[in-house]
Amino acid sequence: MDALQIDSALSGEVGQGGEDQFLTFTLGDEEYGVDILRVQEIKGWDSVTGIPNTPDYILGVINLRGTIVPVVDMRLRFGLPPMEYGPMTVVIVLRVESGNRTRIMGIVVDAVSDVYNIPEAGIKPAPDFGGAVESEFITGLAGVEDKMVIVLDVDRLLNSRELAVMDNLGE
Repeated sequence: MDALQIDSALSGEVGQGGEDQFLTFTLGDEEYGVDILRVQEIKGWDSVTGIPNTPDYILGVINLRGTIVPVVDMRLRFGLPPMEYGPMTVVIVLRVESGNRTRIMGIVVDAVSDVYNIPEAGIKPAPDFGGAVESEFITGLAGVEDKMVIVLDVDRLLNSRELAVMDNLGE
């Protein structure tokens, strides 16, 4: 996917006829999607300022035009093995809502993949994996172009422990 496609998708173009747009990214061999309306911007990987006493998947914070943005490594958050950051590694800056509060958070992913229009009916509920896998932050699964995209609920994924940790820092 090129920068022009991403820019046009982030500019607010929404899917037609009951479709929602999802920005997809990869972690290893899997492709994940987040609601494009939650995406603030996509940045190339740069260093972060570490914060002591945070979970290992919270890498630290970045200063994004005066806003302090916590950054979460999605590989570590999902229990995947760490990978060295490279030229394709990006930070997706997302708007996360918790009750009446809105936060800006960044997620580090292996690479941005594409933007897809997915009809609401095209997202099937995630199977019940039992207690072994945290599936409460998976909205569902969508078949797109002969592959499966795991659609994430960013509000659930980045709210519980992450916001509690950042609140304790007095942010």
